[in-house]
Amino acid sequence: MQISSDRHEYPAHWEADVVLRDGGTARIRPITVDDAERLVSFYEQVSDESKYYRFFAPYPRLSAKDVHRFTHHDFVDRVGLAATVGGEFIATVRYDRIGPDGTPASAPADEAEVAFLVQDAHQGRGIASALLEHIAAVARERGIRRFAAEVLPANSKMIKVFTDAGYTQKRSFEDGVVRLEFGLEPTDRSLAVQQAREQRAEARSVQRLLAPGSVAVIGAGRAPGGVGRGLLDNIRDAGYTGRLYAVNKALPPECEELDGVAGVPAHRSVRDIDGPVDLAVVAVPPGQVSEVVAECGEHGVQGLVVVTAGYADAGPDGRERQRALVRQARSYGMRIIGPNAFGVINTSSDVRLNASLAPQMPRPGRIGLFAQSGAIGIALLSRLHRRGGGVTGVTGVSTFVSSGNRADVSGNDVLQYWYDDPDTDVVLMYLESIGNPRKFTRLARRTAAAKPLVVVQGARHGSGPRGHAVPATRMPHATVSALLRQAGVIRVDTITELVDAGLLLARQPLPSGPRVAILGNSESLGLLTYDACLAEGLRPHPPLDLTTGASAADFHTALSRALADDTCDAVVVTAIPALGEPPTGDAALAGALRSAAAATPSKPVLVVHVELGGLAEALSAAAGTAPQPAPATEDRLRARDPGPAPSAGQRPAGSGTPSAADGTAAPAAPATAPAPVAPRGPAGPPAPGSPGQAAPPASLPDDAHLIPAYPASERAVRALAHSVAYAQWRRDAADPGKVPAYEDIDERSAAALVDAQLTRGESLTLGPEETCALLGAYGIHVHRALPAPTADAAVDAARALGRPVALKVTAPHLRHRADLGGVRLDIADEEQLRRAYAELTRQLGTPGELRLVVQRMAPRGVDTIVRAVIDPAAGAALSFGLAGPPSQLLGDMAHRLIPVTDQEANSMVRSIRTAPLLFGWRGSTPVDTPALEELLLRVSRLVDDHPEVVEVGLEPVVVATRGVSVLGASVRLAPPPARDDLGPRTLPAY
Repeated sequence: MQISSDRHEYPAHWEADVVLRDGGTARIRPITVDDAERLVSFYEQVSDESKYYRFFAPYPRLSAKDVHRFTHHDFVDRVGLAATVGGEFIATVRYDRIGPDGTPASAPADEAEVAFLVQDAHQGRGIASALLEHIAAVARERGIRRFAAEVLPANSKMIKVFTDAGYTQKRSFEDGVVRLEFGLEPTDRSLAVQQAREQRAEARSVQRLLAPGSVAVIGAGRAPGGVGRGLLDNIRDAGYTGRLYAVNKALPPECEELDGVAGVPAHRSVRDIDGPVDLAVVAVPPGQVSEVVAECGEHGVQGLVVVTAGYADAGPDGRERQRALVRQARSYGMRIIGPNAFGVINTSSDVRLNASLAPQMPRPGRIGLFAQSGAIGIALLSRLHRRGGGVTGVTGVSTFVSSGNRADVSGNDVLQYWYDDPDTDVVLMYLESIGNPRKFTRLARRTAAAKPLVVVQGARHGSGPRGHAVPATRMPHATVSALLRQAGVIRVDTITELVDAGLLLARQPLPSGPRVAILGNSESLGLLTYDACLAEGLRPHPPLDLTTGASAADFHTALSRALADDTCDAVVVTAIPALGEPPTGDAALAGALRSAAAATPSKPVLVVHVELGGLAEALSAAAGTAPQPAPATEDRLRARDPGPAPSAGQRPAGSGTPSAADGTAAPAAPATAPAPVAPRGPAGPPAPGSPGQAAPPASLPDDAHLIPAYPASERAVRALAHSVAYAQWRRDAADPGKVPAYEDIDERSAAALVDAQLTRGESLTLGPEETCALLGAYGIHVHRALPAPTADAAVDAARALGRPVALKVTAPHLRHRADLGGVRLDIADEEQLRRAYAELTRQLGTPGELRLVVQRMAPRGVDTIVRAVIDPAAGAALSFGLAGPPSQLLGDMAHRLIPVTDQEANSMVRSIRTAPLLFGWRGSTPVDTPALEELLLRVSRLVDDHPEVVEVGLEPVVVATRGVSVLGASVRLAPPPARDDLGPRTLPAY
């Protein structure tokens, strides 16, 4: 238990785990009086040079007074933080609040001196940069706005830490010392620096797990059988290029190798291994995991893949064990994939790691694959592996991660790795939960700008798996999906769609638009494809029927002509087998299509085939999924040896499930393994071109062009539609627009109103007058509505507002219920108003129950809804749709993350299915959509400028031929949710 030093309680919320530049982790926490011995031990391990840089003089040891000063803090004016690994200090930072004269001070003084000391063995790991982020956040919390630091000119590393941080700073030189002063408010540059460091660190932490130089399988049984032994066999059989060890404490002391595993050293403990271990694959019973983690940490293991189940997937007690597991691993600087993980795969010829329960190594390829579920992971591997049935053709993966309970390493971390991984061109992800939606959206937007990211989300209509502890979001799934699409994510609904889209994106260029040419030898199949294109919002040309007698040459000519047509952006070829056609016909047709496509490589080509297995294989006859490389890299890719195809049937029966042999609780392997590759012959791997084995890339002609083949028109066209939408997003992302700065916005008055209202309570809904005042400060004018508790009051209100007027019911249970007739419009005189008043009170209830109001009539137009909400997990979102059934019944709403740009507001208005009603549908007069877009931008600015405005509702908003009229408005205020994306880098707390 930490003991508070002076005036304030120990600030436990300052504790955090961080990922360092080299991919390891450290824990940052406040220094307390309990840390005296740790501080002295730490200082003894610091070099004399580092001590000199810290104190500007020789300082061999700390005095008792020094130790007291550096461990006693009030956590307000004097604060010290330490970075620890294994419970020991590796770096410290402190600040002392000072006044204008540089002497110690208390609030309201807002400047502090800051100083660092990093153990020499840990310099260069980015520890000082991480500590600066955290001490700056602490200082801001305590009312400090500026840091000052004095550094010797020779201490270039520390000067670089300050200058590279991105804060606005001032530098001076006096008496041989560099003095740096900088403000602590985050800037665009400081946030960009922080996010770039985060990306490098998290990517490196994943890279250490996927490309280890040495692996120890802990829990590998002496005899064949069991999960641990199966994992060991999978790693060995895949041809892992690093050092491999077997570890099992049940082994007899004299055992040096396991039965049937020649050349793999066996040990009773990882501590007995003579040499470093980069990755430990843990497959022991849950009760033994803690001991294994401690041994790994003491030996310096860099990361863990924990296959063992029985943690958060097993209920509340297991969740506590999972938290303890993560805390223990991080205390040693290790990251974890799992627990309850299926494993990891890296097909690179430099690594060839299959540390998973998949009995076969997938073919090398250019697709990165992430799955939270082991069962779904092996299903995806199987579909990508298979040459027939689903999406046909050879394909492969670069890396595969199945995270299980994802207690530590998550999809966000793997995205950081794939973002600049040169071996990955397309990312496919199966997610059952998104632990940090705000961060995922940010990373997805950046990744999608460089390479396609396709996501299918499970558990969309209920809670996620028990093993996943994620923050709750109030947003409906449809809203979250729309926000992901805004970030460039290709959202699909099934794993079949996931693979379909992935193969097209990996093999073909992005289309320039939605215009599709259709040609083939079946009129019916062409018409089906045409209808599918229309259903997906594409613009198909009339199908070209080549007739069933078309030859390969006819297909080549037709495809070449279609690709040369400037009015065509993509081509779908439909093919059915001709009666009596010899098997060689498939190869001839495939060659003709590939030759024509290669002549125009800028346009995508897809094939819809019916029972043409040979055609599908011939179209995709290559050992990878990459698009044709540029000449500069083509030779390198062709020279890459994909290695022998893995053998089928070598795993012991039942080896994918927990075995009594080692007592391991592990996720059960699916009953269906990936479809096997053709069996090995006496001479080794199958011959190129044989069933189940593609010809090596070197055997392909220079103009080879991989074409994906699909067994159904709908699947091919849906994949193409995803590609078209993604290509359009890429073009739009190149010019995202801007957030307009309206001169009439009074941000200061709005802030004062918000602050004054929040003094009344933690969360409140503003009254009509306050709502109108706040919205008015942002140029949003709400039509005045006067209460009408009596008929006479209604008459007086109409006289004050000017006729014609509307009489409306505003009771919450009756609002927006047009079917109940709670609104009377175009009331021109007193008699009509009294009659309408009497009818409403007679039919619907008393005036007190109905809360009647009188409002002047607005110009006629289209009724719409504008809403904004701040979700603690996903962030602030703006929503728009038409009022009534389109939004309430059909959910036809558009959503965008705040702040919204002018380009996004423009696309938002046009993206709903009922948008034609705004643009003159069936001869109606188009309404003023520019005024509507301006309203959306003003609401976005209000919520972005004032995070205390957690909810805004404008309904209805009547969009007329000229201008908009806001007839109803509500605003809710609350303290803003915590923003983890603006604070220092941290790992999720456990």
